[in-house]
Order: sequence, then C-alpha cells, then structure tokens
Amino acid sequence: MDDAALLQEALGKSGEGKLCAGRVLEAMQSVTVYRVWNSAKDYTEFGRWWSFSKPTGPVEKYRADNAICPEWSDLNQLTACSLKVGARYVVGPGQSAQCMMMLYDRSAINQVYIPNDTRVSKVYVENCVRMGAWPN
Repeated sequence: MDDAALLQEALGKSGEGKLCAGRVLEAMQSVTVYRVWNSAKDYTEFGRWWSFSKPTGPVEKYRADNAICPEWSDLNQLTACSLKVGARYVVGPGQSAQCMMMLYDRSAINQVYIPNDTRVSKVYVENCVRMGAWPN
C-alpha cells in the first residue's frame, strides 16, 4: 500500500522515538491491537502507538523494548481494541528515543502506528475493552 504521508507521520529521526522503518498496510479484517497508556491522562487511551501482541511486564523491559520514555507515559493501563476494517496503519521497528534521563536504542520489535486523533474524532479502532491496571 502506498501512502507516503502516513508513512512519514510514523517515521522518526534518531532519538525521536517513532519508527526507524515501516510499511503501510490496510486492515482487510478485524485485528486485535493492544495499547498501554497513562490512566492519569484518559485522552491517551486511543493514542497512535499500539501492538499486535498483548504487552507483558515488567514496565522497564517494555519501555526499553519499545523505546518509550518515562516522561511520555506512566504505562499503567492496558486496552485491547479491534482495528477497523479499511483502516490504514504502519508497522515497523522502533526508532531510538532520547529521554530526559536515558537513551533507548532502536528496537527490533515491531510497533503499530494507527493515526488516531481524538481531537478531531478520527479513531480507527473499535470494540475496545479496558483490561485494567498494567502490568497485572
């Protein structure tokens, strides 16, 4: 699938997080995706960064595996949703992230970028279930 604008949204320079490479795909069937987010910021539940695999702890390992800076999220809640049929998304390995107190290296683990933007009612997931505190 060719969607250069969507791919550019998902890619980041070294130290920025995001993806270091990616491939744009379109959901041909409902697919379960998972998101770990910050319960103190409810609006982050339907953010842009997801996983096809149910996340496991401990939190610091998950942070390092996915290059998620502590200042970006407390990572204390888990939600599972279905990717809407027809939704375009990007899959690829994580870029390095320069955090306030540390640097996370690039990750070989694939992340899923879904261009959700709740501020303008663009949400490409549905049938969501809050799975509670994470890790559990």
